[in-house]
Amino acid sequence: MQSLWMLFASFMFAAMGVCVKLASEIYTTSEIVLCRGVIGVTVLFCMIRIQGGSLKTGMPLAHLWRGFIGVISLWLWFYAIAKLPLATAMTLNYMAPIWIAVWLFMHGWWHAKNRIEWPLILAVFMSFVGVTLLLQPAFNSHLFGPTLVALGSSVLSAMAYMQVRKLGLAGEPEYRVVFYFSIGNLIAGVAGNILEAGSGPVVWHAVDTWQKFFLMLGIGLFATAAQMAMTRAYRVGKTLVVANLQYTGIVFSSFWGVMVFNDSFDWHSWLGIGIILASGIAATFYNTRSTERGKAIATTDPIASEV
Repeated sequence: MQSLWMLFASFMFAAMGVCVKLASEIYTTSEIVLCRGVIGVTVLFCMIRIQGGSLKTGMPLAHLWRGFIGVISLWLWFYAIAKLPLATAMTLNYMAPIWIAVWLFMHGWWHAKNRIEWPLILAVFMSFVGVTLLLQPAFNSHLFGPTLVALGSSVLSAMAYMQVRKLGLAGEPEYRVVFYFSIGNLIAGVAGNILEAGSGPVVWHAVDTWQKFFLMLGIGLFATAAQMAMTRAYRVGKTLVVANLQYTGIVFSSFWGVMVFNDSFDWHSWLGIGIILASGIAATFYNTRSTERGKAIATTDPIASEV
């Protein structure tokens, strides 16, 4: 049952994506990242004080690294959501397990006397077939740039996931992991908006209507709830079940994209989404099953021990 936290997280991420796409018509990507950070820090700080938790950590550098790569990934992802159909942006972001599979293959090849992991290679190959199919509409609609941004976000998401996994196995509670990540969002949002202004005046778009207020509030609350649930799921749930449940986010985002934004896809896109989903599940299954049994996961799982 603990693994079902990922189902909740996937739904929250999809809801956040809807709010981000709507808000991107009014606010810059940096402002949206800033909003996500402000609300996350505020909500989590209140929760920590009420529950008597502590922000003291023995892994400051690990949090700093997770925050750095996570914030860049989030910024790129929000940009891609604004430019691409919601299901496309979400699906490309869910390429993260494929990049982890690539890293595990290279790790195994280096340490296991050039052993070739054919199931892993097949899963990776098929995922790129899926990306190629998904890119067909992007070529025709001049969205190739945002698509590459979404892919770049997925690479950094894989790195961030591995760091979250390491922090969880080291005993860091989910509220502390997400709190420091939210601080990174806040700082990056301010810095990003200043950099975007260049030598001109820094422009901050006002939250001056109830619609804008609830839109930005939704981004922060949905994102914070999703991050908390995801971190908890990976910490206490069954890894294989959790990793596969995350792909329900593609289903949720496809539904919201069609219902809210009237997104339409040709057969190339739907087939590409399906192949990426299937190959991601296969890669996740193989990554988990290839870990030695009967030993502490921190010493056998490359994701946990080598990052």
